[in-house]
Amino acid sequence: MIIQVLKSKIHRVKVTQAELNYVGSITIDEDLIDAANIIPNEKVQIVNNNNGARFETYVIKGERGSGIVCLNGSCARLAQVGDIVIVMSFGSLTMEEGRKYQPILVFPDDNNRLIK
Repeated sequence: MIIQVLKSKIHRVKVTQAELNYVGSITIDEDLIDAANIIPNEKVQIVNNNNGARFETYVIKGERGSGIVCLNGSCARLAQVGDIVIVMSFGSLTMEEGRKYQPILVFPDDNNRLIK
């Protein structure tokens, strides 16, 4: 049996921009996606802690060190600048692999920068 497990998570990152007139996605600082082992175009699930919205989109690489977290296209309707979101990626593993797998957890600071 193949199951879906949490692969990685960027926990409590702040939305810095929302661009409605854009082809949908989320732009995230390259430092954050590298730390979370997320690649450009990878599907992610996003949870908005401020309003409870949950949605899926894909990742676009943002400028390294910028702290950018920008919801693009229709996703921009699901959060406001300043909202706190959790970005999660998932992987498919066998039940046995899933029991052993430890997800990568990234906890950025209040400016969306990696805590060293």
